[in-house]
Amino acid sequence: MLPSMHIFIKNIIPEMKNIPVLHVTENSLAMAYEGALVRLYNEGTRFRTQYDKPGDPLSIDCTMNITVLDPESDPMIHQAFPGGIDDLKEYVFELKGFKDHWVKNMNDPDDTRWEYTYHGRLRRYGSWKELAGNGDQKERQDVGYQVDQVEYVIQKLVDQPFTRQAQMITWMPNHDLQVYDPPCLQSLWYRILEDEDGVQWLNCNIRFRSNDAWGANFMNMFGFVRFNREVIADEISRRSGKTVRLGRMNWQADSYHIYGRDIQQAKEMLFDRLESMSVEERTFNFHDEFIQEMYNGADEMIRMKIRQYDEEHA
Repeated sequence: MLPSMHIFIKNIIPEMKNIPVLHVTENSLAMAYEGALVRLYNEGTRFRTQYDKPGDPLSIDCTMNITVLDPESDPMIHQAFPGGIDDLKEYVFELKGFKDHWVKNMNDPDDTRWEYTYHGRLRRYGSWKELAGNGDQKERQDVGYQVDQVEYVIQKLVDQPFTRQAQMITWMPNHDLQVYDPPCLQSLWYRILEDEDGVQWLNCNIRFRSNDAWGANFMNMFGFVRFNREVIADEISRRSGKTVRLGRMNWQADSYHIYGRDIQQAKEMLFDRLESMSVEERTFNFHDEFIQEMYNGADEMIRMKIRQYDEEHA
């Protein structure tokens, strides 16, 4: 259940040495998201960040562990996140690789495009930077390597569902320790339980080093629920011939935070409304017909948006 609906915020910086470690367990994604935000708002500590602008209030921060017991159950979508249904679908497209070509050329110091995409790190993990040849040799030497972690994880789980080795990572210390905006997602870990009816349940642990609780967390969690369904579970099912459903998703954020500049918006859109709005008024059922129409209807608009970006930045 959610914590008490009495919402408050501490006006002083707590004089303590420990960052709070908070835990939320809910059946559905929307209620887990809401519960995590409420606990952060009530019990988080105050922090500065390297992204603060002069005059920005301190952020609210904690280490958060969110367990969603049935990730595909309704209510799945919370209305209190800064985005719309089409934004959720676009993020799923991104996790499936539709924007991988927006990543910068690591050999071009003047290239200011993205440092990475999560899909790129999962499908093509490794270093692809080239070094000049020795001496008078003019051709470039490819010193990189690439690993399709998604393929390895899927096949491991098909061959041995109870393996503890079905893991993917994003962090590349030879690169990420030196960039301004390294990946927030760090790892995904999978294991399968099979019930007495032969149905397989894909359990997942996902770890973020840093997670913007208000600006990004819901989209992140929704996106990886769909990634786990469409990319991992469906392919395991296709190869194994077994029914694969999504078991619990455990989400850990080392720094789960609301930036100080976003606190007022979060209050107005969520915290100040909790006592006056019902759960039904705060959430959407993903499987309702009108939400499905909006979600699936966004496909062509997103593809056109990507094509338009590509033409403008050719």
